[in-house]
Amino acid sequence: MRPSYHFCSATQAFLEGRGPACATPKHPEGTEAAGDPGAEEDGSETGRGAGRRRTAARPGSGCVGPRAGSCSPARPGPSRPRGAARPHRQARPVPGTRAEDTRGQRTPGGGPPCGLRSRPERRARTGRLSGGCPTLRVMWNTVTLCSLGRLPPHTTPPLLPRLQTFNRVFERKYKDLCHGKQPAHILQNQGLKRTRNMLPCRLVSNKAKCRRYTKTYPVLDGRILSVYQHVFEENLRNSEAVIKRYSELLEMVSKGGGENAILRHTQRNKKLFVRERLKLLLDDESFLELSPLAGLNMPYGDVPAAGCLTGIGKICGVWCVFMANDATVKGGTIYPIGVKKQLRAQEIAMQNRLLSVYLVDSGGAFLPLQSELFPDKSHGGRIFYNEAIMSAMRIPQVAVVCGSCVAGGAYVPTMAEEAVIIDKIGTLFLAGPPLVKAATGEYVSPEDLGGAKLHSKVSGCSDHFASSEKEAYECIRNVISTINYDPLPEEVIEHDSPLYSSDELLGLAPRDYRCTLPVKLILSRLMDGSRFQEFKANYGTTLVTGFGHVEGHLVGIVANNGELSHDAALKGSHFVQLCSQRSIPILFLQNTAPHTAEPTSISQAEAHSNRLKAQASMMAAVACAAVPKITIVIGGCYGSESYVMCGRSFSPNFLFLWPNARVALVDSRHFSTVPHTGDNDCTGDESELKQLKEKLEEESSAFYSSARLWDDGVILPQNTRKVIAQCLEILEQQKYQVISPYQYPVLRM
Repeated sequence: MRPSYHFCSATQAFLEGRGPACATPKHPEGTEAAGDPGAEEDGSETGRGAGRRRTAARPGSGCVGPRAGSCSPARPGPSRPRGAARPHRQARPVPGTRAEDTRGQRTPGGGPPCGLRSRPERRARTGRLSGGCPTLRVMWNTVTLCSLGRLPPHTTPPLLPRLQTFNRVFERKYKDLCHGKQPAHILQNQGLKRTRNMLPCRLVSNKAKCRRYTKTYPVLDGRILSVYQHVFEENLRNSEAVIKRYSELLEMVSKGGGENAILRHTQRNKKLFVRERLKLLLDDESFLELSPLAGLNMPYGDVPAAGCLTGIGKICGVWCVFMANDATVKGGTIYPIGVKKQLRAQEIAMQNRLLSVYLVDSGGAFLPLQSELFPDKSHGGRIFYNEAIMSAMRIPQVAVVCGSCVAGGAYVPTMAEEAVIIDKIGTLFLAGPPLVKAATGEYVSPEDLGGAKLHSKVSGCSDHFASSEKEAYECIRNVISTINYDPLPEEVIEHDSPLYSSDELLGLAPRDYRCTLPVKLILSRLMDGSRFQEFKANYGTTLVTGFGHVEGHLVGIVANNGELSHDAALKGSHFVQLCSQRSIPILFLQNTAPHTAEPTSISQAEAHSNRLKAQASMMAAVACAAVPKITIVIGGCYGSESYVMCGRSFSPNFLFLWPNARVALVDSRHFSTVPHTGDNDCTGDESELKQLKEKLEEESSAFYSSARLWDDGVILPQNTRKVIAQCLEILEQQKYQVISPYQYPVLRM
């Protein structure tokens, strides 16, 4: 029969959530009844006699009473009053028995079994409040007991024997990780979710592992041998040429719609340039800009930065996605590429649970291209759909009306959870004064039609009124500070720099697949201390897999080192599943082969089939891996192997290109020429082939890809380590969020 446990009134009240647990008050004669939880307030004694051994209150135990083994005696109290009934005597424990053997016994004061006290609790002394009352620091509160024992709240939980194990494990494992905070875990219906003052679901955090194990991994040999020197120099010359072109494009994009448009925007319209707005909004730290080259060389002309800036930066210490319209580009008009860029920013916000900030200064859709940005599923209306879905996902969204918001642009701030409008600058309406004049013949000013005062006082479409842009961005920062997010810990993880210079990555970035050098030379310039714990080093060597750290963050590496063979695909599938099981982010370094030789015999056909099956296995593992994935295209991104290496179709959290990267189904430089057979058609076929090669050459460049948002931007090889570390830090933030079970969007007025 399971024994029942009884508690003193103070402990019972604490477990029911009605007050703190305290030991009994001082004895009337001036001595403390610290060893007798059964003592009454009037001074009567219901515990053992004066000659019995007593124990002091132990913090974390939740009970007071004698214990087998190492209980130290307290000062004896007064003897039992004359005529009082002798209390029930408890058998002494057998000397030498373990505390765990007494878990079914009850203490004389009615406390829980003594075996439930952990070693740190045995050594702890009783703390005192200012009033002199000894305090029982009970580790298990009602929330913790309900979450571990699956008990309804506000009930007296039976102390099950298995909770003893939890007590010891939690106190031992988390004592050094709590840093003075009380650990707690809450298991919710929809999975384990992070709340305030909680620790990660793993017993040891990633950061603790980094500090403990990072210097034990083997060191990679990153020396560039003389046999590779000519290839290194050829790659270096190509990298310098493409980086020069990349710098020119960035310079052009940074000017927005041009110098004249910027002067008109800042002087006549009295507005700040979009990059100046970001300086006021974001913390004084570097931010990660996404797809800065989007919109260049489009069929309908150049649209610098797609008419809007998107990226990820910190506001009040919290990583946020920002989407800021650039009104100097076509007056803030939305082009199809601009819709695609905003949708990608929202996708990143949803995938990584990042707060979103909209700086709206838009003239609505570009009507001549309405068929490319209005009717389809992934067109303009999807932006508003995503806003509602993100609100239901508990992803906060705030907006600033910092210019004219017409037609579709007016829905963005009105669907955000909080909006700020700027006086004499911000306007909000579906149709502006020119259309009102054309429809009714009446002239109305923008302020009267949809100005800041109207929407702040009358319509309620705006929640905050700002007299200037500076005041508006300060207001947004204050709003974000009210969101229940815990900033990432400020603790800096100590990490070693790579042993080899990152500038040498320019010579390791392959000009084409024939100029590829061993990928471990690249890893030695990305990993902390050039240390890398390789997985299956001697099996499937055309794929390199293993673990390393990037600025203290543990990450799994999957890197191409040649054609993806049968063994390499099986190895990659195994490793990806390991990372998914261990909740370790995966970094893919992609440099896939441009073509595969066709089989010429039955045996080769059979080997080819086995290779395809192995690649399909790895493809499934990559698609189903429930961990963050970051892909860097360091060379070629060709054919089906690009899917296996987590290309764009497999939805990596982030995907970046080096300037030398090539993205195409096949490599034009590996096309064979058409042989001359004397037929007149051969000349036409050769001409068509030449045109096709030129078209593929142009369309496979990294800049062509980034202009069409097939990636999240082009990054310099020497900046790769910094970008990867930023992405990993951004991914860490969702562990520190407060997630409510409420699953409905915020509905404005």
